[in-house]
Amino acid sequence: MASDRSLDRGMDRGGKSAAALDDAGAPADGRRLSEIATSQAPSAKGAGAEDFDPANLPDEERNALFACMELLFFAYREFTSEPDAILETYKFGRAHHRVLHFVSRNPGLRVADLLEILKITKQSLARVLKQLVDEGFIVQEAGRTDRRERLLYVTERGKSLAGQLADLQMMRLRNAIASAGPDSEGKLRSFLLAMIGEDQRKLVARLIDKTGDLDTPG
Repeated sequence: MASDRSLDRGMDRGGKSAAALDDAGAPADGRRLSEIATSQAPSAKGAGAEDFDPANLPDEERNALFACMELLFFAYREFTSEPDAILETYKFGRAHHRVLHFVSRNPGLRVADLLEILKITKQSLARVLKQLVDEGFIVQEAGRTDRRERLLYVTERGKSLAGQLADLQMMRLRNAIASAGPDSEGKLRSFLLAMIGEDQRKLVARLIDKTGDLDTPG
């Protein structure tokens, strides 16, 4: 991994992207990215989304978007760093983490549905599942109405590990939301849902919403 100094130099070579946001998340000139995008967006009568070309964006908007992309990268790096260290002690990776998480949150999840959630191949999932089953983190049961279906459940060992990893990430999220100020949780949810393809948003919302109060944009 590059040193902090070389990383800083790399960010500098990228132009103004790393410096395009101030501490509050606004572009350096004080305007919000949403204000820039709104002021420069084509009218409803103009070209459609399929005609959009990022290469034609004004430098101001490109720099702000680059900064957001890089913030997403670094936020995800930190979000996964502590769980990664624990997973490494089991010789597990992030694929194991995702399987454990969604099976823990959705007891009796079908293998077919897990494939749809993770968007990975059957072969990739089979390797991860075999290791989790062999080491006592997950059990598979036949479906009650269709014996060909495989339903997944975490064992006590799996529940304990999934909970340990979730607690670390919850704490980081909780601290970040508290630091970001009022209504940041609602804005974060809206932003993350908007990042998901429109054809998948309602499916994702139904999967993750355990309270019934999650609105979907669009």
